[in-house]
Amino acid sequence: MFSKFLPDIYQKSIYKINYEKLKSCGIKCLIFDLDNTITPVTLNKPTKRLKDLFNRLKLMGFKCLILSNSGKKRVEQFKNGLCVDSGFSCKKPSNKKYIKVMNNYNYMPDEIAMVGDQLLTDIYGANRMGFTSILVNQIGKKDLVISLFNRFIEKIIFRTFRKRDLFTRGKYYD
Repeated sequence: MFSKFLPDIYQKSIYKINYEKLKSCGIKCLIFDLDNTITPVTLNKPTKRLKDLFNRLKLMGFKCLILSNSGKKRVEQFKNGLCVDSGFSCKKPSNKKYIKVMNNYNYMPDEIAMVGDQLLTDIYGANRMGFTSILVNQIGKKDLVISLFNRFIEKIIFRTFRKRDLFTRGKYYD
């Protein structure tokens, strides 16, 4: 049961992911969560560092997308600032937007990686679809209200992982 929450890759942040390795494994599309994955909840536009990363990823040949449970206004600020496609109010872990990505861009599940900071939405959704799932640490201390509930459930899952020696927070792997 808990295996659907186990990430394929775990890194400290989006800046520590080995994108060259992902490329060599056949990943063509990178889907990023927004809040507390690529930006803290408190920021309303992309930083220069984030813009530089997305520009580098696009030069490497990746299709970069943002799929977020946040609303249209918030997501569009990052969509426009990073010059990427996006989806808002996605209701992750629902597979509806993931299927739309595969159909619109003609990708197979093994060509897509989902990067996010939450097990219950990002990792579970990616694993259900057969995507490569990449967990990164939450980058902001503030959370959205629904995320507070998710974090409580995540603590239970992380505890179970640790007891079974499947996953330890702070022990990064790719």
